[in-house]
Amino acid sequence: MRWTPGGSSDDVEDRRDSGGGGGRGGGGFKLGIGGFLILGVLSLVFKTDLISPFLSSSGGGSSRVVDSPADPARTASEEKLKEFVTFVLNDNQDTWTKLLAEQGAQYRRAKLVLFRDSVDSACGAAESATGPFYCPGDQKVYIDLGFYDELRERFGAPGDFAQAYVLSHEIGHHVQNLLGIEQKMRAAQRQNPRLEKALSVRMELQADCFAGIWGHTTQQRNLLEANDVQEGLAAAASVGDDRIQKAATGHVSPESFTHGSSAQRMEWFQRGYNSGRIQDCNTFARDR
Repeated sequence: MRWTPGGSSDDVEDRRDSGGGGGRGGGGFKLGIGGFLILGVLSLVFKTDLISPFLSSSGGGSSRVVDSPADPARTASEEKLKEFVTFVLNDNQDTWTKLLAEQGAQYRRAKLVLFRDSVDSACGAAESATGPFYCPGDQKVYIDLGFYDELRERFGAPGDFAQAYVLSHEIGHHVQNLLGIEQKMRAAQRQNPRLEKALSVRMELQADCFAGIWGHTTQQRNLLEANDVQEGLAAAASVGDDRIQKAATGHVSPESFTHGSSAQRMEWFQRGYNSGRIQDCNTFARDR
């Protein structure tokens, strides 16, 4: 991907060497990609639903601070990656500012919190194993940059556009929050708990589609290089519920999906990328 190193942003909070921090408050906990992968595997192994509490949580959580001593070597190795995610964050937010203005809506910029090992958010405490996540309560995206090593090595999704997809997906959740989609989906889950997982899948697929919309704009601005789109699709496929379940147990249980299959995630990312239009990302339509 073509990007300019050295950028900065007031929207980035670097807590990597401070550990913990943050506050408490309302808003449902938005478990990230990596967290759902781990909880999904554990749910299958122990035959216990460990995911639903995160889907229905109303926030709060306990507050704790864990000291993380500075690691100069790791900090130095992550510096270029920090510059890249800062670029992706800025570009996403500038893009959505324009797109929502065209819809007569106002975009409020999210914050990106870089942490190491553990962190406190308005949705409660989280550890690196949670993976990247968005917290509606404080409108912040949380990422331990070490997740990108796991994305490349464990899930087989290398490349800078794969990394960009992850952050763009989380910003997609922020857009859903701003448009009121998050609140409507949570209300629907409370009204009909039997549809909790199905609605979660539609929510996640829409965030994939929104990530594709951002990808569409980068293509229009000639920021993409050869294989970038394939990297994004590979990242979407690597975190499909069916692929994770198959790898963990050898079996697939569609009724337990919370994010969608690999094929669905690729389809909706591709749909957003091809269209570039918000209205084409209505995963909640009855015929979808």
